[in-house]
Order: sequence, then structure tokens, then C-alpha cells
Amino acid sequence: MNGVKDVGARKRVSVAWGRWFTPLMLAVVLAAVAVSTGLGLVPGLFAGPAAPAVPAWQLPPTELSRPDGVAPLGADAPLPVPAELARMLNDTLKPDGAGTFTGVVQDASTGQVLFDRDGDRNRIPASNMKLLTAVAVLRAVGPETRFSTRVLASDAPGTVVLTGGGDVLLGAGEPQPDAVMGRAGLAALARDTVKALADRGVSGTIKVRVDDSLFEGPALNPAWGLGDVDAGETAPLFPLALNAARSTPNATTGPRPKDAAATAAEAFAAQLGAAGATAGLTVAPGVERAKGDPGQVLASAESATVSQHVDLMLETSDNYLAEALGRMAAVKSGLPGSNDGAAAAVRQQLEELGIAAGSMRLADVSGLALENQVSARQFAEVVRAITSGPELRLRAALDGFPVAGLTGTLDRRYGEAGTAGGAGLVRAKTGTLNTVIALSGYVVDADGRLLVFSFIGNGLEPGAAGNRVALDRSASVLAACGCR
Repeated sequence: MNGVKDVGARKRVSVAWGRWFTPLMLAVVLAAVAVSTGLGLVPGLFAGPAAPAVPAWQLPPTELSRPDGVAPLGADAPLPVPAELARMLNDTLKPDGAGTFTGVVQDASTGQVLFDRDGDRNRIPASNMKLLTAVAVLRAVGPETRFSTRVLASDAPGTVVLTGGGDVLLGAGEPQPDAVMGRAGLAALARDTVKALADRGVSGTIKVRVDDSLFEGPALNPAWGLGDVDAGETAPLFPLALNAARSTPNATTGPRPKDAAATAAEAFAAQLGAAGATAGLTVAPGVERAKGDPGQVLASAESATVSQHVDLMLETSDNYLAEALGRMAAVKSGLPGSNDGAAAAVRQQLEELGIAAGSMRLADVSGLALENQVSARQFAEVVRAITSGPELRLRAALDGFPVAGLTGTLDRRYGEAGTAGGAGLVRAKTGTLNTVIALSGYVVDADGRLLVFSFIGNGLEPGAAGNRVALDRSASVLAACGCR
């Protein structure tokens, strides 16, 4: 295994602990999260009564994480016996009412399949699709790449053009250099633009236009239900937006702007007016679409890295961000920055990675579409590529996997008696639609073996709470496994 960043781990620990954990559980969580540097592994501690001969990596830490991470797990750690693992998972992986579960568990190091229940059967994966998008954008664009939002001069005198470059996490105010959401702030971009205009001797009234031509085709994917759009699950896609096309950085629900590019341009115009007041500049009301002169860059603002975008996408499962990243992967791959281009880019990158994608049906890249079809085996292979495959750039996705009972979409799970054994240990991407639930991720078992897994339920009873518990119990079985 190879290097894994620990960006913001201690901050996430303190926030989640205040909501959920006792001091004892904090030790559990720190054992799992504080060692997430070094090797892409998440050793930790059982939540519950201590078992005899607890392995060293599952003991509470005596200090916070150190930059040198942890030593490699022993290559001689025993593998779970497939028959014993199947016996345990067949007892937990059961639907609550209608529907079926499929699943695959693999040894991350060797790829050996340890559990297989219809693993090659195509399924609706919900937001597990974002794992495919993560791999695609990390391969096509690169983990350290930043998206640039530029202000260009126009052929029309007195006109500036705010030009989208793929950053949909813009902030309306001052830049937040230590943040992902809002790292590029429109206030600083406006000040830099005023300075550039002043240096050119420009004064008087300035018109602001917006160029969102980087993305092509329908802004809304026809595979999405309009009810989901109205509810704010996603919105029309543009290559620039404030707060992932939400009203504020902290908003996670509710309707989104129908024209995120125009909303961002209006916010920029307001900042430009404020910054230009002392320089003899005023801003004309209204924003229209136009193209700027790419040879005349007045100012620019850089986003957080692609790696940080991917982590935020996986942790919060934001559909808008996922779709924007998919389109950026398409653009970088020489494909149209469209719905179809994003799906084609994901398929292309998976095939180049050696993961068979011919049987997949990709209707979007966020998982909101019911027409998506991907198997549990394909997801397990994707997680294996991230955790222990030969392409080190994929390790950048590891920080984004939600930690059971602690972060992201798993922060309020793994609190029941039957699932607490996985708290702080399981790291997995969730997926939920009306009749669909999924969980794909990785865990180090009690014998020190890194396992990757994917469990997908389809045709389920809407709202049946037992389906989520079935997934969490099954992942917890893997964490506790000394299945010999």
C-alpha cells in the first residue's frame, strides 16, 4: 500500500464527536482515522466488549497521528475462509421485506474473491456511481490539478467576461485558502479585475458578461426526474457555480439555482461594483452571456485541487459536484463536456484501468438516474484499485470515503448494538434511492487483512429501515472477521 493523506482528519473527529461519541468511542475513532496516513489502511478498535488477544492495530492510541503513519500489515495475515464468511454474511445480508441483495468481498492484496452473491449481476447502484466518477476524474484530470475561473476582456469596450473553468465551489466573498468550498472567492477576483482595468486606464461603466460554454448539451440530464431537480438533488449544470449551486456553503437541502452561472456572475458584478467604487468604476445592471478574448486575461482564481473536490464529493455525496467533475473528466479526455461525454469518459477511464465496463449502463455519473446498471464485482474492483492498485494517483480518493459513525453520509450510522463493531473501522460510499441501497468500501479485519466489498440492494421496500441495518451489519461482520 502507499501514501494516504490525512487532510482535516482531526477536525472531522472533533466535530463528529461533539454530536455522537463518548470519550471511549473517541479513542475508537482516533484509532481508525488517525492512522489513515501512510498506507491507505484504516486499522482501528472494536466498539463493544474487548475481545481476548486484541491485535495491536485495534488498540486505542496513546497519541494523535504522526506524519510517518503506520507500518505495513503483515503479508502473512490469514485470509478469511470463504465458507465461514458466507455463513456469516448470509445471516446479515437480508432484505427487510421485498427485494434482493447482491454482494462481493475481495482480498485487496490478491484480488481473491471471498464472498460472491450474484456479484456479476447488473444493479441500480445509486450514489455508489460516484466511486466510478472519482476514478475517472483522478485519472483524466489529475489529483493536484486546480480549476481556474478567469475574467477576460472582451472585444466590446468596457465589458469583462467571467469565464467558467469547472470550479462549481466558488465563494461569493473572500477566498478561503484552507477550505475546499469557497477556496476561490469572488471578492478577491473582483479586486484583481479592478486593478487590471485601472492599469489599462479603463474607467466609467463596466458591463459584466458570463461565458459558460465549457459545458455542452442539455444542462439537465433527461434521465433525472423533475421531482428530484425541484427537491434540490441536482440542478442544471454549468462550469461555474457558487457553493455547488446552493444558496450558502452550509446548505445541504432545498432547491438550487436554475442558472448557477448567471447567479455567480451577478455575485461577481456586485463585488466588482464594491471594489471599483474608489477607482472610478461602476457596474451596469444585468448579466448576459458572451465570450471573452482568451488572450486577454484580467484576473483569475484557482480552486481547491481535484483530489479535494473528489474527497468532498464522496463524503457528502453531492450530485451536482459529481456531475461537474464527470464533465471535466470528459473535457480533459477530448470528449464533449456533456452528460453523454461524462458517461463516456468514465467508461473509457475504467477500461484503461483494466476494469471491464462493457456490461455497464451509465445514464449519469452521480447515481441519481435509475437507468444506471453496474455490478457489485465492478464496484469492488474499483475500490481495490483505489486502495491497493498500481496507480498511486487513485489513493487521493481514500480520504473521501465516509467513516462509519463519524463522517459524511455514515456519520449517523453504526450506533446500534448489531453494527457498533464497525464504527470507526468501516470506510464506505453509501447509495440510496427509493427502492435502492448500496454500500461499497474497505475495512481491515481482525486478523489484519484489508478487504474490499460492495453490497447492493434493489427492488426494496421503500423506507424499510432494516435494509440499511443489513448493510451496516454486513460491513461490521467484515471488521470483526477472524473468519477461520
